[in-house]
Amino acid sequence: MSRDLSPPAGSAEPEPPLIAAAFPDVSGCPVARQHHLGRWTAVVVMLVLLGLLGHAFAIGQIEWVFVGRFFFAPVILWGLLNTVVMAVAAMALGIALGILTAVMRLSPNPVLQATAMGYVWFFRGTPVMLQLLLWFNLALVFPAIGIPGLWEARTVDVMTPVMAALLGLGINQGAYTSEVIRAGMLSVDIGQYEAAKAIGMTRLTSLRRIIFPQAMRVILPPLGNEFIGLIKTTSLASIVQFAEILHNAQNIYYANSRVIELLIVAAIWYLIVVSILTPLQHLLEKRFSRGAGAHR
Repeated sequence: MSRDLSPPAGSAEPEPPLIAAAFPDVSGCPVARQHHLGRWTAVVVMLVLLGLLGHAFAIGQIEWVFVGRFFFAPVILWGLLNTVVMAVAAMALGIALGILTAVMRLSPNPVLQATAMGYVWFFRGTPVMLQLLLWFNLALVFPAIGIPGLWEARTVDVMTPVMAALLGLGINQGAYTSEVIRAGMLSVDIGQYEAAKAIGMTRLTSLRRIIFPQAMRVILPPLGNEFIGLIKTTSLASIVQFAEILHNAQNIYYANSRVIELLIVAAIWYLIVVSILTPLQHLLEKRFSRGAGAHR
């Protein structure tokens, strides 16, 4: 039989103790403002440094009229187009190789694992400039390439500056991209793999329809950063005579000796391209982060 614990009828409930009564009323006191001395000091220091930098450029031996004259020069714009196209093509090659290498790295087949690890080890362990030079001078090792009896050509005719730049940048990028993609695949819970296998999906189908869509929110931020870095890395292709923007700027200042002016032109165009790509990267990240609680 349950006991009635309610107070008897007509009895007053006990009042809570008035704890706040022992303290003074501070509701009318003014709020003290924090004096961010360190913050304002940092602002002043940065403004002084920027002012000194601007003053140095203003009084330096820079003919700004040449910066404006060559900023929209056709050869500069053509080099800019080559830079963007090469970065997109090399990134596409890098993504294709990265996906293949990441899948091989996570394969239970030890031969595929060793092959993927060797590829990543070699191309991450050697400088990009060295790889570009190796591709460009491949004819010194292989005078001809092709399939005997079907198709064969001289390597020096095939390995043009464009092809050397594409292979050098794209294959190198694939080694780094594979690690980014592998990290994204590992971020997906193992239960997703097991569930896909339980319903009869093949490994490739589960990767395409289940694993990669979930891994994209982890893959996109570093992959976008890799692409922005690749835009700048294309400048190394000037060593194999690829006509990107820095190479074309160098050709101009070799002729007129306006070195700083042409370098400033190239630097501004690089900053413009990166400034356009950065918000686009954030939009893609936001698109693939929907429903994952990753909005910022």
